[in-house]
Amino acid sequence: MSTEPKNTLRKNLSPAHVWALAFGCIIGWGSFINPGKKFLPNSGVEGTAIAMILGALVMIIIACTYAYMVPKYPKAGGEFTFTKNCFGKVPAYICGWFLVAAYLTNVPMNSTAIGLIVDGLDGSADILQWGFHYDIAGFDIWTGEMLLAMGILILFGLLNIWGVKKAGIVQTVLSVGLILSIVTLTISAFISDKVSFANMQPLWGFDKADAINAGATVESANEFAHVGRQGILSAILATFAIAPWAFVGFDTIPQAAEEFNFSFRKVMKIMIVAIFFGAFVYIANNTVAAAAVKNWPERVMAGEWVLLVAAEEMLGVFGKVLIGMAVSCAVLSGIMGFYLASSRLMYSMSRDGYLPAVFGKIDNRYGTPRNAMIFCILISLSGPILGREALGWFVDMSAIGASIGFLSTSMAAYVTMKKYNDGSFKLKIFSLLGAVFSAFFIVLQLIPIPGLVGVNFCMESYIMLAVWIFIGFIFFLQRRKYFMAR
Repeated sequence: MSTEPKNTLRKNLSPAHVWALAFGCIIGWGSFINPGKKFLPNSGVEGTAIAMILGALVMIIIACTYAYMVPKYPKAGGEFTFTKNCFGKVPAYICGWFLVAAYLTNVPMNSTAIGLIVDGLDGSADILQWGFHYDIAGFDIWTGEMLLAMGILILFGLLNIWGVKKAGIVQTVLSVGLILSIVTLTISAFISDKVSFANMQPLWGFDKADAINAGATVESANEFAHVGRQGILSAILATFAIAPWAFVGFDTIPQAAEEFNFSFRKVMKIMIVAIFFGAFVYIANNTVAAAAVKNWPERVMAGEWVLLVAAEEMLGVFGKVLIGMAVSCAVLSGIMGFYLASSRLMYSMSRDGYLPAVFGKIDNRYGTPRNAMIFCILISLSGPILGREALGWFVDMSAIGASIGFLSTSMAAYVTMKKYNDGSFKLKIFSLLGAVFSAFFIVLQLIPIPGLVGVNFCMESYIMLAVWIFIGFIFFLQRRKYFMAR
């Protein structure tokens, strides 16, 4: 029988579990659908590769500040805990609430993929397209798809409640399956006669909206290609701007700090390995999607799942099955990982008085934050209701939340190093660079910049951001006496 106090988290996570948590959160549904939806049209093959490499380097710089802060404040909450200790209650609440958005929006985002996985594998059978259906942003949402996605969201939420060790084992299996699937697909691309460098044109992407409005074909899509210095800069920044979303996941590691059964000295290596694997998957998926499909611009404009088309072009039915397995692993590991991170963050905020006390209750039997997890499940059920066209909106919300978390941690690390008079000169420079890059991401996401196409939020994302701020303000008012107390 455990001797740990009933209202504390249990130390059940190994290094493999924590790596799987980070990697499974970094690579989710977006890495498979966004080659056709965002990466190829906005940035092309070259722009996406450059943006992801730059993004990974920036994330490693920021990860250094996390690795420094975790041993200083080894409590669940991560960035929220760092900010609270360095800057006080209100900044910590703002950071924590936006981090909940960064993590929690990834759960419904991943859930929207479940129906598409089945649709991609069942051919013309359309086995989920039954019952009541409606349209959002031109996309049909069916009862069958909703019920399947909601069932999986509830099941994986319950797995998180039933124990972090069980969740860690499931997460590790899913992450290993994901890596094996992508490596197999990439090797197939190297040896397939269907793959050609010529297929990758336009290398820097094209203006998808203008091309669709003009009724462009694959041949005429080059007329809308991103060219010249400004076009190439837009292509790179369009994907670089969402790097916080692309790599959000390595920063979930501090959320589970109270549940580590290993030394904190391993945190930095785990983060770097997770970021490296994440960058590889993004670049590999995007490059394969373009290289194996002769008319990918036309397929993009038609709204097709370009990576699935590419896999089928190279490997036939096995290619479809391979993508189905890879996406299933990515989706389920993303749901599992972000559930864990979101619930631990809410638990930490509640325990410290920032959210209602009900979220800080630990299940006596399983040692997990049950009520926080139930709240996460209920919010996540919005994904199947809104449908797959909400994917881009969830990406934007996650990106802004992650950017705020990165900014807070980088600044907190610099303040902590000055306070304790430790940390190397290089680490201090990294903390300042992390803060600058994080602020740069926020500006790119929120402020439209003339001449840069596809970089800032769309209107629906601004609306979702306003709604999230409103909900957070309600919680703030409920706890205002606590925030105003000295």
